[in-house]
Amino acid sequence: MSRLQDFVADILTQDGALVERIDPEGLEVLAPPLVQESLRLRELTRLGFGAELPARAQQVGLEGDWLERLGGLLRERGRRTTLALDVENPPPGDPERVLERGLVLRNAVYRLIEVRPAWTRYLLMGFHFTALSDENRDGVLVVGLNLATGSVLEEMAAKLWSHAVAEATETGAPAGTTLPPDWQPERLHRVLERVVADRVRLRLAPFLAGMQRRMERDQTRLHAFHNGMRRETLTRLAALPGNGEATSRQQAERRRLEQRLEPITRAYKAKTHDLRNKYAMKVAVNWVQTLALTMPVHRFELLIRRRKGERRIALDWNPLARSLESAPCEFSYTWERPRMACDGSLHLVSPAAYTACPGCGKAFCRACHPRRCPKCNCPEGAGLRGDQ
Repeated sequence: MSRLQDFVADILTQDGALVERIDPEGLEVLAPPLVQESLRLRELTRLGFGAELPARAQQVGLEGDWLERLGGLLRERGRRTTLALDVENPPPGDPERVLERGLVLRNAVYRLIEVRPAWTRYLLMGFHFTALSDENRDGVLVVGLNLATGSVLEEMAAKLWSHAVAEATETGAPAGTTLPPDWQPERLHRVLERVVADRVRLRLAPFLAGMQRRMERDQTRLHAFHNGMRRETLTRLAALPGNGEATSRQQAERRRLEQRLEPITRAYKAKTHDLRNKYAMKVAVNWVQTLALTMPVHRFELLIRRRKGERRIALDWNPLARSLESAPCEFSYTWERPRMACDGSLHLVSPAAYTACPGCGKAFCRACHPRRCPKCNCPEGAGLRGDQ
């Protein structure tokens, strides 16, 4: 039996429908009025989910409008879920080696203070994105945040989601366990704004590259066509005698050719504008679902040192992924490594967030000064891509 068939059967049953499984891969449904209205079904109907359908059954699939119908029936149910994973949590074999591979600091040093078992809360959020241009692309993005350490999960997020769906329970952490609180909405919104934009941009990179190649090809053809007409007109003008030697017919031909140049230029500009509109891309991102997942980890407590300053941070080692989470860039939350520590607050940021000001040439931390250079007050170079 398909997962879609099981899912639809569960939803219909929860909404008061009488459901009976029939072969091959079908459901016979006696639907109450609300289900009839939401799914646009008759009171007694049959639904089919496989290549071969039961007699008089409607085909149900991910194509067409069935996702929209089921979404209308679900409404807000299931969009926010809290689960727990009580998995085995053996300590990592060699903590120092784990840190060497997982944490790279260019301008600071660290000292491992302790490694201890702990529980954390992950916020796993699913987003659906659609890119609209001369062609359309869409996809699903899973973003994971560790509410205790601030780390942004990459490949680990999808793995945790799949494990949670298959194995999680609602029991939660053991009594007396201290869990990190929810983030303030302003902080969550700021982080998601930067994280989602960069991750969607990365996912769309092959599509953007292909679109750029097609646009450049069309621009080349457009330029070659109009430039050819312009060169032909100029060549014919150059072949005519000057005004003092030209006949009236040749003078009339010159005026006609000169008047032809302006429409060619105007047509080229109009076609170029149309081409830009054709390849302009609009990206829409919609939140789909949030899963708050509680699970055990091993917490690495570190002391970061930079010149005379020092700061304690925590990173979690996840037993399912068997890897250490990346230290978050506290400005852009990029997935790219390494990290640098600033002189002021010892923020850990990416090299791009600790570059020189284009105005005065002094390097500064964008997490400390996200809007302007602290030395020359120059706004250029302060807001990086993630802060736009």
